Amino acid sequence: MTRHMLGLHGVTAESLGMIMERAWRIRQNRQQYREKLKGKLIAALFFEPSTRTKLSFELAAHWLGAEFIHFPLETSSRVKGESLLDTILTVTAMGVDALIIRHSNSGVLEWLKEKVDVPLINAGDGAHEHPTQALLDLHTMYHYFDSLKDIEVVMVGDIQHSRVVRSSIWALKTLGARITLVGPPSLLPREFEQFGISISWRLDEVLPKADIVYLLRIQQERQQKGLLPSLADYTRQFGLTAGRLSLLKPGVLVMHPGPVNVGVEITAEALQLLRSWPRERAQVCIEHQVASGVVVRAALLDYLLGEESHEITA
Repeated sequence: MTRHMLGLHGVTAESLGMIMERAWRIRQNRQQYREKLKGKLIAALFFEPSTRTKLSFELAAHWLGAEFIHFPLETSSRVKGESLLDTILTVTAMGVDALIIRHSNSGVLEWLKEKVDVPLINAGDGAHEHPTQALLDLHTMYHYFDSLKDIEVVMVGDIQHSRVVRSSIWALKTLGARITLVGPPSLLPREFEQFGISISWRLDEVLPKADIVYLLRIQQERQQKGLLPSLADYTRQFGLTAGRLSLLKPGVLVMHPGPVNVGVEITAEALQLLRSWPRERAQVCIEHQVASGVVVRAALLDYLLGEESHEITA
């Protein structure tokens, strides 16, 4: 059976643990894995812009000795009207061993998996999921916590459109964390409550309980569409400001999927202060998340394509 990584909904704690363990081993001894995927060809098709995700997948493939090609969609037959399926079938016919796809349509990889016979890896599909971002976030969290059971995670921002949230909540719940989603009512649908997740529209009330504060990027278009009065108003109500730092418990982690809108999700003063504090007071993990992206994506590629590959079990 062809193995895929399409999302984290339903993925077991055992599968998550195996990926985390493999990422840790790669981080500890990268040289041992440098030819694990020698002879494999991995292709990336990004129908949306990306820098961090695409680059970290490319570095991960090189770490394992695989060849990596980025299919240049701006010069492909897509501009001449070729369908998505035709593009995918054309690339797979070239002998690739795995496809990494980012697309604006939610659920498109679920549709594609019935039509191809190579592993598919979801690099973000619409407002559905972004599983490898959630996996690298887990790896970062495990650097600071031995277990995520009963850890309080507060995710702040545009919940409605966040594929990071939709992947993270499944993994975090599976691993026993408690999650609170915070944001403006226009960007925080109550539907998440049906999954046993707390929601709040008042950041100051929930910050003091957080072991992890996860700030989500706010897109300028949310204001243009009338979903936010202004970015300044968002920062006043939901941004991590210097004044709010006094609400944080000792040892809190501050995370962000990047790139950060300094002055919106977090003010420059707050970011500077956090970076000057000792670990026992607080820790900004943004650069650690970026570094985790390469080892986790290498672990996932090896997990799906290596000689001892495994099914992602639900």
